[in-house]
Amino acid sequence: MTTRDRMLDAAAHVMRTKGLARATTKEIAKAAGFSEAALYKHFTDKTDLFLAVLRERAPTDLAGLLAGLEAGRGDVRETLVDVARAAIAFYVETFPIAASIFSEPALLAAHREALRTHGVGPGTVPEMLARYLEAERGAGRLPAVLDTGSAADLLLGACQYQAFLGFFSDRPADPEALVRTLWDGIGQA
Repeated sequence: MTTRDRMLDAAAHVMRTKGLARATTKEIAKAAGFSEAALYKHFTDKTDLFLAVLRERAPTDLAGLLAGLEAGRGDVRETLVDVARAAIAFYVETFPIAASIFSEPALLAAHREALRTHGVGPGTVPEMLARYLEAERGAGRLPAVLDTGSAADLLLGACQYQAFLGFFSDRPADPEALVRTLWDGIGQA
């Protein structure tokens, strides 16, 4: 295992157990068995480390899945079920990491700015899904009147809610029901 891998494993553990707001680079470096200076040889800042954890240690590479979608390939409805499954798994894994920043307005503002600087953020996921839906609409596989941005927001928002709800109840997430309901709503039944 490389030094970077050990740092990412430690960061994922510390961020999951303490939340992003309370996870410090000093604590992450210590958990990995390295100095904080060594950590900064591999990551530019805490946001860079957080993004690496999301990309490389989350169980699902949601952004990678969305980037790989191609219009005209496979069944659109089944593709959306796959996206919903992946989104729910991603949100379940990442919610405990990110939730803590919402309780500290200054930290949230700094994090938002850091994400903007890195050219990423939660808005990129629905944008990617909307682009796929636009391409499918352009291929005639979805209704011409479909608001692809709203459809992406509705599906991903429902997935995020299902993940959130799972922390408070035993009600299982049902990606197929989410997609079926959206699908029926856009006239694809």
